[in-house]
Amino acid sequence: MDMKRSDIIANQLEELIFNGTFGDGERLDEVQLSERFDVSRTPVREALLRLAQSGMVEQLPRRGVFVRQPGPIEMMEMFEVMAELEATAARFAASRMSDTAIQELNATNLKCSAAMEAKNTDDYYQVNELFHAIIYREAGNSFLEQECLRLQRRLSPFRRTQLRFRGRLKQSMQEHEDIVSALEAGDGAAAAEAIRGHVAVQGEKFHNLMASLRTAAE
Repeated sequence: MDMKRSDIIANQLEELIFNGTFGDGERLDEVQLSERFDVSRTPVREALLRLAQSGMVEQLPRRGVFVRQPGPIEMMEMFEVMAELEATAARFAASRMSDTAIQELNATNLKCSAAMEAKNTDDYYQVNELFHAIIYREAGNSFLEQECLRLQRRLSPFRRTQLRFRGRLKQSMQEHEDIVSALEAGDGAAAAEAIRGHVAVQGEKFHNLMASLRTAAE
């Protein structure tokens, strides 16, 4: 899938933050970054804005942009809320989404499957975001949709990182299949439970994510 230059830079910056090249609290300079990526300052500025929206960096007036890594409690709380918001969206969508939307969801899932087979986590995550956004939209509640999208942006770097853990792409794809099956059946309770388990970061998933953040901080 084609990506904007600013999105490519944002993804690369996320990697540099996760691997510890840029540590927590470090200032990110637009000029230095534009030289590093051999681009003008505009795509760098757009990339930093995207990272600020997701919470990976913090923009302080007259001071600049600084790396911000959430602690384990904040991380757990955010994923806990995200799981419940998406469960509510799936429960609403199960009784409200049209046959056309179901077809759209299945088509999107096929693209996820192709990305999984290619072992392309970036492509998978891009389509994965669309998969979830369709469910938010089909919930038929614009306030809930906007809250889901807002938190989706906030957690985007961490959800993308999870997909790189061994076996996670295949597991995520199976969870997608379960979600779609429940939605096709109009089973709100099953759809909510399936997407809650898909999004929640518990047990091994949580420990793997925290390990990746600790490694970056060292």
